[in-house]
Amino acid sequence: MRGFGVVCWLLLVSFRAPAQTPDLPPRLPAHTHQADLKTDATPGPHPLEASDLEPFFDGIVPLQLERSDVAGASVLVMQNGQVLLEKGYGYADLKSKKPVDPANTIFRLASISKLFTWVSVMQLAEQGKLDLDTDVNRYLDFPIRPAFSHPITLRNLMTHTGGFEQENRDIIVTNPKQPISLRDFLIRNQPTRMFAPGTVPAYSNYGVGLAGYIVQRVSGQPFEQYVEEHIFAPLKMMHSTFYQPPRAPLRGLPSEGYPTDTQKPPIGFEIFNPAPAGGVSSTAADMGRFGQALLNGGELDGNRILKPETLAAMWTPQFRASDQLPPIAMGFYQDWRNNLRWIGHEGDLVAFHSLFMLEPSHQLLLFLSYNSAGGGERTRPEIIDMFTDRYFPGQTRPSFVALPRKELEDIEGVYQSTRREDSGRLKLLSLLSQRVATVDKEGVLHIEDIKDLRHHPLKWKPIGKDLWQEMDGQRRVFAIRDQGGRVVRLAYDFPGVQAQRVPWYEHEGPVLTAVGASLAVLILVVLAPLIRLGRKLILRRRPPLAPQPGTHWLPLTTQVAAGVWVVLLVTLGICMSVLGGEDAMPATSAWDKYFVLLNIVTAVAIAFSLAPVISAIRIWGHATLRKISMLKYSLVAIACLVLCWFAIHWHILGPVRI
Repeated sequence: MRGFGVVCWLLLVSFRAPAQTPDLPPRLPAHTHQADLKTDATPGPHPLEASDLEPFFDGIVPLQLERSDVAGASVLVMQNGQVLLEKGYGYADLKSKKPVDPANTIFRLASISKLFTWVSVMQLAEQGKLDLDTDVNRYLDFPIRPAFSHPITLRNLMTHTGGFEQENRDIIVTNPKQPISLRDFLIRNQPTRMFAPGTVPAYSNYGVGLAGYIVQRVSGQPFEQYVEEHIFAPLKMMHSTFYQPPRAPLRGLPSEGYPTDTQKPPIGFEIFNPAPAGGVSSTAADMGRFGQALLNGGELDGNRILKPETLAAMWTPQFRASDQLPPIAMGFYQDWRNNLRWIGHEGDLVAFHSLFMLEPSHQLLLFLSYNSAGGGERTRPEIIDMFTDRYFPGQTRPSFVALPRKELEDIEGVYQSTRREDSGRLKLLSLLSQRVATVDKEGVLHIEDIKDLRHHPLKWKPIGKDLWQEMDGQRRVFAIRDQGGRVVRLAYDFPGVQAQRVPWYEHEGPVLTAVGASLAVLILVVLAPLIRLGRKLILRRRPPLAPQPGTHWLPLTTQVAAGVWVVLLVTLGICMSVLGGEDAMPATSAWDKYFVLLNIVTAVAIAFSLAPVISAIRIWGHATLRKISMLKYSLVAIACLVLCWFAIHWHILGPVRI
């Protein structure tokens, strides 16, 4: 399917914006479900105690730091309010060899910030100041643009079902001299709404930012100050803050954040916008106090941040595609493995990658944070998988079922994430991140590029109608059908994102093949006169070769059109490949001038493309024209039309603001 798409790969190498949550597939381990699984006899669990935990983590974390080139990590394990392990590994500052101190070294926790935002919302709801099910415009001083004839509510924002498309502009900056207020960020960067509220999950930092601004408006305090006074202070979280960067006396405590190659200079303090979605800085010890309060019904050391019934409501499932999959509650999402039901959140910046999970039935808390870009892919899922399997083993064997072949094949198709940008510059990302689902002759489901921690492709088989489970693991996939019975989306173990079926005209394979072939044709157009010139110079003493009768050379305007397209696309591909990668920072408003230039050059390319189209139409009127010339003119015209469609549809020519 990809064919000539390889030719245009450099063109299409794209920015990798830092993910703020697991996407497709979820990074966290999947669940088991007792109704569908047969349990085999397994060895008893290891004792969950300090004497076993420390050597367990000592055998894993240092190896992770070395393998993934991570500077340092902070770990906390608690049960029943008791600290079983609180330990730092590696360095907070490689240059000075400053070790990680879990009590005092501040790590950036990214999307774990959202839990503090939702606690703040529920505090105000307890006081009767917020209604979770009313239009959020009631609490704002700027409008959320109407769409789908349905208002967005705070409950929608909590479950990431507000319907917003992805928005990455100015989401991370490292220059504190260019601050942007929460209100200004939300006004400047309001995304388009892709889905009706409450229907499709599309994880949204913007939606959490709206909730934080509502807290600020209703409380009358800046969001950072509100959280400090109503959560951090009561819980005595003395090393936690939403101020970016931290103010005195915490200014010297944050760990440095490192790129994938820790020999390079630190990235700098990553300022996250909007702050309620990712701005918190904290320590392992402080996160332990927050977790204790949650596990204790909202109270710690006589200080209460939530009523028990409020916290119970926050942990009640609110949205999921199937009762066979983990749900999202009010801001917290569940993750299932063996017989555990973890609930909490992960967080990712460019350099920092963290996990905060609770298991209420066992009064268990697990916190991890890494301070380098290399800590984002394998480290956390390895820890939570191995931890759960060691201390809460539950070897399971799924009961696969036989279904009609037609029913199995309904799931086949091309899918893209519901967390994506559709109306801005980065729509191209959705083209490059599509996944193809196929069912082989044995009835095994394969989803392109979804792999386990050993990078082996995952395989699923059905355990019920529209429900598939990993053959050698616990991950699940659920096929969501429309009213006509057609599979339109896939749900995974992470409930905040789904995969949506791609329209046929946007399938990656045909699109990349068409673009690659078109680019190849225009490259030949550019090379042809250069080859003829070279032949003349080499054979200048021989008589020139005369063209055969009926041969027509391409006119200069056509050659210019081809040249502009080739220069534009190759230059764009090189720039994007240089700017891409795990360490790349998301685009900011400073990039606008480059997008203006890109629009100008693309518009010129499209304008010049009229010439080969007109030439092709005219040339077909020549009765004596050679067929090869007719084919040549036609191919060039088609190539230009394909690239014009591609540039417009995928927003190479489009809005200046991403």
